[in-house]
Amino acid sequence: MVVAAHPDDIEFGCAGTVAKWVRCGCHVVYVLVTSGNIGTHDVNHTRDTLAEVREREQLAAAAVCGVHDVEFLRYNDGEVMPTLELCKDIVRMIRKHKPEVVFTMDPTMLWSGNEYINHPDHRAVGLATLDAIAPVASMPLMYPELGEAHRVREVWIQWPQQPDTWIDISETIEVKMEALRQHKSQVSEETVQGIRQWALEAGKGLAPAEAYKVMILVAREARASGPAAQEVTG
Repeated sequence: MVVAAHPDDIEFGCAGTVAKWVRCGCHVVYVLVTSGNIGTHDVNHTRDTLAEVREREQLAAAAVCGVHDVEFLRYNDGEVMPTLELCKDIVRMIRKHKPEVVFTMDPTMLWSGNEYINHPDHRAVGLATLDAIAPVASMPLMYPELGEAHRVREVWIQWPQQPDTWIDISETIEVKMEALRQHKSQVSEETVQGIRQWALEAGKGLAPAEAYKVMILVAREARASGPAAQEVTG
């Protein structure tokens, strides 16, 4: 499962990894907290018309990567806060789809370099997602009305300040670019072409890559041990 703030966050972030995992047989679900309904300077749009456009673009971008399960929570763009309401909505998604791995955004990143201030929605979604995962989604006495408790095994943070894991996306960089290209209301071809260079920079010039901070919540060795893993991991 990928939990992101806006349509196109996934394509800028982890789409190369998603496409690679889908090719290996993984089922992936996207959860978009907002539909990007203020993401334009075009005064001819309303929030509703822009949301319709951006949802269509996100569905098309997801399909390019082989993802056909997309959930829209439809919070207002630019107004997301890490509230209990949002946490519970994400818990509902986790319990519904039962992902082994959740990708989300870095709640600690305020800026990057001296040219980019991180969008507050990104930080809010990252924090709410982490709160939903640990411990709420796995605790059966917390919000049983939201579904059966489920324990996420790993969390992968995209755009981290201090990455510790790099995924070679040589085989899917073109897919990532084509997915981003679907967001016609947001990106130019120049931006799409820039993705290749950014991926090469992430891969230290060795290969196009996507960088992550990965948290292992259930030891990978324990997963192969069957029911005993439940005792080991608590």
